Amino acid sequence: MNCEVCQLKELDVEHFEIREVLGCILHTILFHRALGLVRPKDVDLQLFEITYVSDTYSWMIIELDKKVDEKIGQFIDRVEKHPNKKNQICLSFYEVKSKQATWFTNKVERLHWEQWYINLNVAQLPRAHSGKSQHSKIVVDPGEAALEERDVRRAALEASLREVLFQIIKFVNEKRDHVPPIPNVEGVSFPYEITISSSSDSTFGMDMFKRMLQTGHPTMLS
Repeated sequence: MNCEVCQLKELDVEHFEIREVLGCILHTILFHRALGLVRPKDVDLQLFEITYVSDTYSWMIIELDKKVDEKIGQFIDRVEKHPNKKNQICLSFYEVKSKQATWFTNKVERLHWEQWYINLNVAQLPRAHSGKSQHSKIVVDPGEAALEERDVRRAALEASLREVLFQIIKFVNEKRDHVPPIPNVEGVSFPYEITISSSSDSTFGMDMFKRMLQTGHPTMLS
């Protein structure tokens, strides 16, 4: 089976921006891989002047949101355990195929047909610290220059996040032949899984490399 791979643009984020950035990206992808009738709604980000589209709430959507939030929480935990490392989250869509069981294999296997790689570089920004002079203890804060630099960085991230959203839309509009028939399963999207790794892991990027060997170079859209 042909598996299309999309490597999204790497984003430089601060720790407190991770949840909103990942939620925006993951929900945008899942919306475009929704099954059946969708009832779109606009979701406004709090940290950025960006609106993305999601589905209206039902019990299935709530379960999907819980799963996405759980994975984002795991990603944040990974970032905290591995600071100064590039961290990657992969959203994979797959088909479930039954096959004859043997001593070494299961009866059911997952065949990935699409994978999205999201790479975040979490900035470790300097914090306010205390310093000592001959006369008194003073507190050194970032200052106006640092605040201006943060505003510039935030604007750059917002622009990059917009690029990623357009990258997603371009991919789903141009890459259609690999999408399998709608499965006869209960759910709001094609079967999917979300996996997490960091550059400290020996498996970081290996899954994508294996896909490159099997299906060619990953799709890079700009």
